[in-house]
Amino acid sequence: MPFTHNRFFKNHPRLITAAEGAYYTLSDGRRVFDALSGLWCCPLGHSPRAIVEAVQQQVAKLDFSPSFQMGHPAAFHLAERITTLAKREGDKVFLVNSGSEAVDTALKIAVAYHRARGEASRTRIIGRERAYHGVGMGGISVGGIPANRKMFAPLMIPGVDHLPHTFEPSKMGYSRGQPEWGLHLADELERLVALHDASNIAAVIVEPMQGSTGVIVPPKGYLQRLREICTRHGILLIFDEVITGFGRLGTPFAADFFAVRPDMITFAKAVNNAAVPLGGVIVDQAIHDAFMTGPDHLIEFFHGYTYSGHPLAVAAAHAALDLLPTALPHAASLSPVLEDCVHSLRGEPLVTDIRNLGLAAAIDVAPVPGMPALRAFQVFEQALQRGLMLRFTGETLAMAPPFISTIDEIKEMTETLREALRATAALG
Repeated sequence: MPFTHNRFFKNHPRLITAAEGAYYTLSDGRRVFDALSGLWCCPLGHSPRAIVEAVQQQVAKLDFSPSFQMGHPAAFHLAERITTLAKREGDKVFLVNSGSEAVDTALKIAVAYHRARGEASRTRIIGRERAYHGVGMGGISVGGIPANRKMFAPLMIPGVDHLPHTFEPSKMGYSRGQPEWGLHLADELERLVALHDASNIAAVIVEPMQGSTGVIVPPKGYLQRLREICTRHGILLIFDEVITGFGRLGTPFAADFFAVRPDMITFAKAVNNAAVPLGGVIVDQAIHDAFMTGPDHLIEFFHGYTYSGHPLAVAAAHAALDLLPTALPHAASLSPVLEDCVHSLRGEPLVTDIRNLGLAAAIDVAPVPGMPALRAFQVFEQALQRGLMLRFTGETLAMAPPFISTIDEIKEMTETLREALRATAALG
């Protein structure tokens, strides 16, 4: 099983048998609140009728359409809707099946773009420590989570460097929203440019908010500074918005929230509420146009997937985008509620830090000496027993509740977590 302690799981299986709204039903009949919207991917709740019906109708009409030398109208319409939502009319969309594929696609586009413009030496990619960019070989190469990288190092792509991460608890502990400290960390990009020379660097890729590593929020001005440096040196800036895209910060994309225009945006997860695997890359029109040379009967970009723009996934995305205009402002209105609730846990047993942005939050807990990652797992278990399903990674507990959650559900989630923290502390 993926990212699972398989031996423990086989002896203590946790099986989900149904889902509706903001809740899962487990095999023992318990109903638990889904505090992470699936895996950051079901913000509209589970099985909303409009999405269910859209997929049912689509499978009866067009179950599959090849995307090589053929297409289907709904995929093109979806691309238009996504670029309009992102306020990037005229830009293009390359559809894939997952966030991992979106990242690898963006990296290939970046390198190929510079080659198409006659700057073939621009091959180096700059990622960031603690970054999660999926599990493709490109994604783990630019990613910065050691456990995802250490066993596969011989296979990772060369020519990658990393910016430092932006999390320093002693300077930004218990921040509400963006920390004041840390803008200077963006200037590390200038150091890497001086080290490698801009003529060898294709792109910088960052998550606007680092979700999977524990809701690491960028310092004020940090992303704007990265944009300035990339522009100055002709380096492409890629925002990995697989988690933040489609409303997690209360705006359509994190690029809107931070008022930064990257050259490419990767997306997946919430684009269709995870009903059918779907992802993609929003690509600046100038990048797209650089490929459109030579005889028009030849392929311009040798890349793609059998299931790119799958009709069922596209149908689900259209239905999800129909629901988003109502869900998005509600999510934005819940953000201050979540902020106040999670920060009320300051001072509770085991809690060492709390941070939040939009409708996402994380709590760090004190580790068990000599047993890394055990404490958060213990809190997860205590919470699950009380009807709350969190996400845990390392010593961090993450929350990103569905956009359809009520204020009372956010408050109840917090109180259940408070009970779980106290119960875990009592274990010794």
